[in-house]
Amino acid sequence: MADESVRRWRPGFPLDVARTLLPLRRGPADPSYRSTGDGAIWRTSRTPSGVGTLRVLPRPAEGEVEATAWGPGADWLLERLPVLLGAEDHPEDLHLPAGPLRDAQRRTAGVRLARTGLVLEALVPAILEQKVTTDEAYRAFRTLLRDFGTPAPGPAEGMRVAPSAREWAMIPSWEWHRAGVDPKRSATVMRAVRLAPRLEEASTMGHEQAFARLTAVPGIGLWTAAETLQRSNGDPDAVSVGDFHLPNLVGWALAGRPRSDDAQMLALLEPYRPHRHRVCRLLMATGARAPRYGPRLTPNDHRHR
Repeated sequence: MADESVRRWRPGFPLDVARTLLPLRRGPADPSYRSTGDGAIWRTSRTPSGVGTLRVLPRPAEGEVEATAWGPGADWLLERLPVLLGAEDHPEDLHLPAGPLRDAQRRTAGVRLARTGLVLEALVPAILEQKVTTDEAYRAFRTLLRDFGTPAPGPAEGMRVAPSAREWAMIPSWEWHRAGVDPKRSATVMRAVRLAPRLEEASTMGHEQAFARLTAVPGIGLWTAAETLQRSNGDPDAVSVGDFHLPNLVGWALAGRPRSDDAQMLALLEPYRPHRHRVCRLLMATGARAPRYGPRLTPNDHRHR
């Protein structure tokens, strides 16, 4: 196909492409992410060089990954393919004693922390996920990309590239409302996109500096910063403080405590620094679940307010 670029890369370590990239998907109908029956993962991105579509196809028999890209951002996406797929991640640095965590680590040896290098791409969906159910957030993101995103370059029919910072800023207030996004979250997105160049610099920063850069924006707290940096930076230590379920999971799995708060969670995770986020993911992989008491978070449909 014309205007496509191809790269083949041999990882040199166990790699589960689908599970490594899965955290970048915002729901099963995400217009910027698609998986196909041949095992390929398709993603769209707005890179510093322009929009691009990336298709990543594992070829386990050859021990390599084949990537094809389209659009002005194709070369940028292909150049960063190893980083995206965890080449700079170091899960081997986390040494765990015998037990469920180490068993989970062994079972998920091919799962790396993806690193996109794109802050805004991860930040806007994270803001949309603040204090609402995932279904609400996914619906809002899907609606906004469908109405204001850019058609994906290449053969990815129906896929969309997220708006640029300027395009996000131009979305009228009533369109946010129609997408089910309340004024508090839309205002936070507006503040963030106006500072997009400064926030994108966080992709090259260390853990503390990157958190400080993002949380300096009103409306971006520790949870939103962590959810962003887990994806843009592949940060293995970015704990989602303020999460509705995570403290209870950590408290139950590590201390047998049915209910925990953020402070208790952080105290239990402290021995695992600088791999606290990685340990949280391993705890999820163990299948541990804290007992449930009371009702779940109730969806709020802001479109009818």
